[in-house]
Amino acid sequence: MINTKIDIKLWLSELLVEIPRGEISLRDDRTKQKWNETIDSFYLSKYLVTQDLFQEVTNRNPSIFKGNRRPVETVSWLDSVNFCNTLSEKAGLEPYYLIDNENSDYRIKEYSNGYRLPTDAEWEYACKAGQTVPRYGEIKTISWFKENSNDETHEIGQKEPNKWGLFDMLGNVWEWCSDIYDETVYGSYRIIRGGGWNDDERGCLATNRRRSHPTAYKIDDLGFRIARNLE
Repeated sequence: MINTKIDIKLWLSELLVEIPRGEISLRDDRTKQKWNETIDSFYLSKYLVTQDLFQEVTNRNPSIFKGNRRPVETVSWLDSVNFCNTLSEKAGLEPYYLIDNENSDYRIKEYSNGYRLPTDAEWEYACKAGQTVPRYGEIKTISWFKENSNDETHEIGQKEPNKWGLFDMLGNVWEWCSDIYDETVYGSYRIIRGGGWNDDERGCLATNRRRSHPTAYKIDDLGFRIARNLE
């Protein structure tokens, strides 16, 4: 268990993986759109945020499937970004998000050194780890999904990582991303990625993209991992 600011900072220094600069081609199955994005180097946590870390930072644990090293779940997008801001403060960093909870207004400090959620493009780029295939390994060796999950989450890091050392990018729990999906059609709905323990094989692909409400949607197969800008 993490107990002090120094412990949190040291723990996080071992948690983060530096993702190299590159490019990614993206597509959306609903709109049939395709586009390319350049990804600057950034840090991404090799593991999903666990319940023990979430508890240490927020003094609560909303998860249905309890276990210190299991991923935190049943968290909204707003819960996730509030966690990022509080974690930043505990680590002595500048919070990334400007959050007006009362008026549901969210803005970012683009060049902040604080913790944040990955963007949609960053997430897929990191998941593929330089490959073009939609899954970075044989699904049973890399993912907890409907066939092998026993209808629950599992401790992080038990399956094989991708080539950049990232675990559970597919399966276990879906992951919140920072982006609004389509403001014209869905308003403030945010993107979720990766598939979860209750999804079948076709649901756990690097290219799958879903969306949901940032404050109202909380479910037992949805969590998050943290990112951070390079300093």
